[in-house]
Amino acid sequence: MSEQIKHECGITLIRLRKPLTYYAEKYGTALYGLHKLHLMMQKQRNRGQDGAGIATIKIGVRPGERYISRKRSNQPDPLRDVFEQVFGYFKNLSGQQLMDAEWLKAHFPFTGELMLGHLRYGTHGSNSIETVHPFLRQSNYINRNLVLAGNFNLTNVDELFEELVGYGQYPKEKSDTVTVLEKIGHFLDDEVQRLHTWFKPDGYTNQEINDLIFEHLDLQRMLRRASKKFDGGYVITGLIGHGDAFVIRDPNGIRPAFFYQDDEVVVCASERPAIQTAFDVHYSKVEELPAGHALIVKRNGTVAVKPFCEPRKLTACSFERIYFSRGTDRDIYTERKRLGEQLAAAVLEAVDYDFKHTVFSFVPNSAEAAFYGLVQGIEARLDRIRIEKVRKMGDDIKPKKLQKILSMRARVEKVIVKDAKLRTFIADDRARGDMVTYGYDVTYGIVRNDKDTLVLMDDSIVRGTTLKNSIIAMVARLRPKRIIIVSSAPQIRYPDCYGIDMSKMKDFVAFRALVALLHEQGKTHLLQETYERCKAQEHLPKEEIKNEVQPLYDHFTYEEISDKVAEIVTPSGISAEVKVIYQTLEGLHRACPNHKGDWYFSGNYPTPGGNRVVNRAFINFMENRDERAYF
Repeated sequence: MSEQIKHECGITLIRLRKPLTYYAEKYGTALYGLHKLHLMMQKQRNRGQDGAGIATIKIGVRPGERYISRKRSNQPDPLRDVFEQVFGYFKNLSGQQLMDAEWLKAHFPFTGELMLGHLRYGTHGSNSIETVHPFLRQSNYINRNLVLAGNFNLTNVDELFEELVGYGQYPKEKSDTVTVLEKIGHFLDDEVQRLHTWFKPDGYTNQEINDLIFEHLDLQRMLRRASKKFDGGYVITGLIGHGDAFVIRDPNGIRPAFFYQDDEVVVCASERPAIQTAFDVHYSKVEELPAGHALIVKRNGTVAVKPFCEPRKLTACSFERIYFSRGTDRDIYTERKRLGEQLAAAVLEAVDYDFKHTVFSFVPNSAEAAFYGLVQGIEARLDRIRIEKVRKMGDDIKPKKLQKILSMRARVEKVIVKDAKLRTFIADDRARGDMVTYGYDVTYGIVRNDKDTLVLMDDSIVRGTTLKNSIIAMVARLRPKRIIIVSSAPQIRYPDCYGIDMSKMKDFVAFRALVALLHEQGKTHLLQETYERCKAQEHLPKEEIKNEVQPLYDHFTYEEISDKVAEIVTPSGISAEVKVIYQTLEGLHRACPNHKGDWYFSGNYPTPGGNRVVNRAFINFMENRDERAYF
């Protein structure tokens, strides 16, 4: 993906199951947990550079002692900023003091047994410190304090907000994060009060009832009640003041979550390799949190995985596999290679099997694994060609001719080099648009002027603007005869509403291609008719809304859309012919069989709120509104 697309955040949860003195003695530092939290967040930096935050809870402290610590940053390098501040508390301590775990816990912040980290990609709104997770809902009652962070986006914030107002609350703002915090907080209060009312008649003191609440608080029940009307993709992590913790994953499994436990730690993260690296554990030891389930860690260290809602059809996000997640996960790496391999036949047909005059390369770096797969697929077909040529020689094998056959190779080259990458911490679209986010350079002299075809593997094509204004314009300077852009992802036709910042129809080059074709063929009345159907459904319950945009694509073949995309991304003034080849939806499912969440490509949303968002996005397009289709 040449464009910079903002997407889902990253979470890290760590629960130390032994006293802090244990880690000081075994690992030589009482700050063992903080170091692991830092490492796991470093290994998930791909999931957020807009903001970072951590929170810790000390378990078992006396009243009057601070037990919750939180640090957040929205600086240009927020993760570094957070941990420089946190470790700054300890920089002047002696080695002996740093080994005294009990003394550190009693006198310094961020020395608790329970830790939560969050990396933020802002999908909308400003990048103020108030938008950075973790969020904190405070109370003077220890078991009503709630720290929350997550990787989520809900499609029905309006509905949930009105529900909070119905409870008598007066939320300070309308956003999914605040709404989720207050919704879970409301039912946490309710469960705590229920237990207090249950135990009070038995003659227990309020302090004794606190201990009973610590033991009997039913997080599974609380989470089931709180999330009953959630519509969206989410992994939400929470810490409760007395030391309970939870992680919940949406019933469709849209957003990812993995966990590991042994007798020393319980850890959860958005990506499996972060856990593998930080704790040096084998792939097989890290489990995926099932959809619709909660990982529950009690104050006493016991762990359970329990359902908190009815699981639905598993539609884990396929876009995450194609692009957003780190490719160091074994499954993700092999899936990306398969995506590339499956395109080998289409690419070879496009170049008419002319290996002599074709150069194969890739852009950007995240497309590298798919490119390896493409090359393997091409080499496999070359093997068959070699075998057939040798067979045709029969017994009359001439060494020179045989050598020529055996030396047939695909011309694989590093044509595009990433020269610089400038990250921005500004979250709003306008400011981002003013920033140059990627810089590339080319390798000169590899592509022969006006003779060679240049094949470039990309992992996805979203807007097509960088492809047109930067990539194709740049490689055209090499003077290839043809440029073929190969996308390992299918055509992105529809908006996301579950955490990835892709909600404006006009941004999608495949949609712009559709509109262009409708204009060319005199079918623009279909746009107006679709608009009217979308408007007619605006006030229906979300369960009754249908995706009205899908039928528009039925008027054209997949190849027609691809060819029109090629026209759109071709810069004016270049002589090279440009062609675009996309992955098919069937190919995506073959390569990523366990991640069927394909709504970006198919328009088949896994939750009712998705259809509302796509229709609203189309209405915004027709009304020329440059705004997101969700909060």
